[in-house]
Amino acid sequence: MSRGAPVPRAAEVALAAKGCADWPALAAAQRACVACPELAATRLQVVPGDVPAAGARLALVGEAPGAAEDAAGHPFVGKAGQLLDELLAAAGLDRTGIAVLNVLRCRPPANRTPKPDEAARCRGWLDRSLELVRPELIVALGSTAAAAFLGRGVKLGASRGRPHQAGGWQVLVTYHPSAAIRFGPQGQPRAALAEDLTLAAALLAT
Repeated sequence: MSRGAPVPRAAEVALAAKGCADWPALAAAQRACVACPELAATRLQVVPGDVPAAGARLALVGEAPGAAEDAAGHPFVGKAGQLLDELLAAAGLDRTGIAVLNVLRCRPPANRTPKPDEAARCRGWLDRSLELVRPELIVALGSTAAAAFLGRGVKLGASRGRPHQAGGWQVLVTYHPSAAIRFGPQGQPRAALAEDLTLAAALLAT
């Protein structure tokens, strides 16, 4: 595909997403998506995300479902999700009132990094999810999510720790919980993630 060429089916996904008037309709439409043939063939199920019925002031956006999420149909339920829950609680944030989404709605084979064209095809689902939730703040977890808001090439270490305005949203970027696990409890990603979730709580309190 040439640079700048449209990603096949991205426009169709965006149009389908725009036609969904509420979250139940959007979730149902996502579950029927086959825009990425490889992902549709290898997933167990689509993972639309978890959105409180009353909406949410905070939205967390991760990378993509893993094996545990693909099996359960919900985001962040594996080891990374357990750490995320721990750090959210430490920051005084209640996950039950938070919208939890991913850039991709399907698990990439072997948990590989999402491809840019996959993220582009799935973007309509993410955009419509955020339009329906209308969060005051978005926390982008990891490089894939950060790139979705701030552009490819964004550096987490240089961009985290302060809010950014992106596409009409207030966005914090930070490390993914899986990075915090990979580098261990004394590693910089875990400390940064904890700090950034505390900052998110402080921003919402103002």
